[in-house]
Amino acid sequence: MFETQDTGLPGCLLLQPRVLEDARGRFVKTFHEGAFRALGLEAGFVEQYYSHSHRGVVRGMHFQKPPAQHAKLVYCVHGEVFDVVLDLRRGSPTYGQTRSFTLSASQGNALYIAAGMAHGFCATSELATLVYNVTSVYAPEQDEGVRWDSIGVQWPAANPLVSPRDAAFAALADFDSPFTYD
Repeated sequence: MFETQDTGLPGCLLLQPRVLEDARGRFVKTFHEGAFRALGLEAGFVEQYYSHSHRGVVRGMHFQKPPAQHAKLVYCVHGEVFDVVLDLRRGSPTYGQTRSFTLSASQGNALYIAAGMAHGFCATSELATLVYNVTSVYAPEQDEGVRWDSIGVQWPAANPLVSPRDAAFAALADFDSPFTYD
């Protein structure tokens, strides 16, 4: 049902669902509980939301701390984004490492991100709409992040638009991670 690509980060998979296209347009199944469980992925999504971002907007690097940590499934339904994942799980063989991906409506691809990883992106098209499915309910007191420009990523925007909240997050070097790798 999904072609998968290893990302080099344990618990993070790039997923390519089957894209059906004809004269009417496109049809893409982004989630199937049985297929996710067969891949060993957490499939109990409890919230879904989306963001619209203009070209050059950077959002991230976001996560929720325990006990409200969650896995995410993200995909772009309009436009294109440069998507970034950062492993924050102490004991992980890839702790502190990042990976980047292009997610786009034209590809129909998706990214599964395990709990304990930070997520962010930069809109690379004029407008990009990113959909998020998460396995825990939003908990404002557990909402956290790492500063986007402290993780060694070459972002595709020279002067990105970043929220004051995202700009105020601690740098990765100053962040004490509450996550562990199982």
